[in-house]
Amino acid sequence: MNFLRLLPVFISFLLMAAHFLRAGQMVFAVALLSLLLLLLLRKAWVPRVMTLVLILAAVEWLYTIFNVAQMRISLGMPWMRMAIILGVVALFTALSSLVFRSEALRARFSDVKQSETP
Repeated sequence: MNFLRLLPVFISFLLMAAHFLRAGQMVFAVALLSLLLLLLLRKAWVPRVMTLVLILAAVEWLYTIFNVAQMRISLGMPWMRMAIILGVVALFTALSSLVFRSEALRARFSDVKQSETP
């Protein structure tokens, strides 16, 4: 069930990796995909790292919207549809960081060991 909760995170990371791959930045694409392996660890710092990366990815999407819109405007091309689509992707990416607030994922990434009760 945690896989379904983490599905928005996977999708966001895959979209961002594809974005970097399209830009020819293979190192960033591989690094993002490698970061997904952190989700296998049950450490309290993992959600913080993932949240930070997702917020930075959303900022990257906003930066991309700005740059592509400027280029398209200067060339006299339509840009509004692109801005809306990438804006939705940026919002989805930012909201993906909220999955770590669920009780099930908080329990999964808790460093506190459950003590056995007698």
